Amino acid sequence: MDLKFGTDGIRGPVESVITPEVCLKIGHATGLVMKEFGWNTVLIGKDTRVSGYMLESALQAGFIAAGVNVRLLGPIPTPGVAYLTKSLRKQFGLVISASHNDYLDNGIKIFDSNGEKLSREVEKKIEKLLNQNLDSVETSKLGKARRFDESGDRYIEFCKGTVPDEISFSSLRVVLDCANGACYKVTPAVFEELGAEVICIGTDPDGFNINKNCGSTFPENIKKEVLSRRADFGIALDGDGDRVVLIDKDGNELDGDDLLYILAFSNPNRTGKWSGVVGTQMSNLGLEDGLKKLGYKFARANVGDKFVSEMLTKKGWLLGGESSGHIICKDLVSTGDGTVAALKVISSLLLLKKDPQEVLSSYKKMPQVNLNLEVTNKDLINDKDIIESVKKIESDLTVGRVLIRPSGTENKIRIMIEANQEKVASKYANDLLKLFKSKLQ
Repeated sequence: MDLKFGTDGIRGPVESVITPEVCLKIGHATGLVMKEFGWNTVLIGKDTRVSGYMLESALQAGFIAAGVNVRLLGPIPTPGVAYLTKSLRKQFGLVISASHNDYLDNGIKIFDSNGEKLSREVEKKIEKLLNQNLDSVETSKLGKARRFDESGDRYIEFCKGTVPDEISFSSLRVVLDCANGACYKVTPAVFEELGAEVICIGTDPDGFNINKNCGSTFPENIKKEVLSRRADFGIALDGDGDRVVLIDKDGNELDGDDLLYILAFSNPNRTGKWSGVVGTQMSNLGLEDGLKKLGYKFARANVGDKFVSEMLTKKGWLLGGESSGHIICKDLVSTGDGTVAALKVISSLLLLKKDPQEVLSSYKKMPQVNLNLEVTNKDLINDKDIIESVKKIESDLTVGRVLIRPSGTENKIRIMIEANQEKVASKYANDLLKLFKSKLQ
């Protein structure tokens, strides 16, 4: 079985890649590897995709056959599983989700006992075992399964606890777009219990509408709702709740770079663990420049909140994230958490007594153009003509960057160009896109 972990677990179409048979083997292989670390219980959460119930049963069977106990959490955000995995100790966690993809896809994300995504070394061990025969442990050593009904309540209380006692949300009106995904119950409860007036959209999952024209990848709806309801903030999450986009009262969209800057700006302590911020290859050059002017060091990780988290650990820093909206506050969470990030940003603005645009006026983004191309072979990025074209563009740009990379979550090649003028970035990006398309003919 040639199945590999990408930047965020294993992901693909349910009908051809993430099948019940595959999940049975993933559960069995993962269970055998985790037992080597002394972890004999797995927490399994999922988002709202119709395929989740089917894959949950297959994974459950695989783990039980490996002699691993199963605790079924039901629909819960990915960061909720990470939190519970760490909180309950000596266990590991798994999430059934394809994040921001549509319902036709599904995926597997795995956390170790610290709520951290698995290292590449551990992933390789699991990949190797996928090709072996599935042999059950003897009957007396089979794992047992039961539901864990407290998962949502525990995560809600944790999220509420990240808000400083001196902060009140009682004067706020917020619009929540939960993408018809895993946050549809817990995140509205968090904000309501903190005293905010909450207006919900994207909280009616039917198994098929996750991320469909809603959530962080489609913020148009929530922008309209914020303006029409005269809300203070809009909070758009993705299908599994690990990324967030904020909308201010004027309908301006705040991406992950903006949220990172607000959190860094509001932090008075810029020494020790708070001396640096981690972004990714996609982080805007303007963010890097702005953070350095605030007195921070800045480092770029590979794309994926897993790699951001790993670099934060390596550097000994606490704040990092991606422009896509994965924000990691290591003093609070071990992985990207859209709900906690939104709470922390809003709390920071309330403490500062500033609107988002007042803070964001202190830095300026460089024009950035992002284009995507669907492909069957991502190795196309290594084509000689494309490499030469990239080199030519890089030599032409006096200020800016060129980044061509294969998506770690979809069958796409991503093209990103930054330049001092948007029309320049757009021209070069479209030229590269045309070149890629010519290679597909």
